[in-house]
Amino acid sequence: MNFPSELKYTKSHEWIKEEDGKFLVGLTEFAQDQMGGIVFVDLPEEEDEFSEGESFAEAESVKAVSEIFSPIEGSVVEVNEELEDEPQLINEKPYEAWIAKFEGELVAEVLDAEAYKKFCETEA
Repeated sequence: MNFPSELKYTKSHEWIKEEDGKFLVGLTEFAQDQMGGIVFVDLPEEEDEFSEGESFAEAESVKAVSEIFSPIEGSVVEVNEELEDEPQLINEKPYEAWIAKFEGELVAEVLDAEAYKKFCETEA
């Protein structure tokens, strides 16, 4: 399993990448592996505001519907519209298939790649 070192991770299995003062958020490889084939993603709207820990999207797989939680206190400035037609991109390229780009403050407790890898070993 892949744990890119340039990303930060949450214990609810979202990854975060800071780019130009904004934050891309997606589902980790571990999360998509546990979910199985993702068939639908309910994306937020641009300008929607979220608090840390609040559900901002949902991913539906052949197994279940899973909420995706915001590690950011702020607003959505862009959504990955590709996922509307190709939700399986999360399974195929989890670290490229970001869900939303946020503007705001990263307030969630985050883990580096090594700590997240160890956390996943306890979850498996």
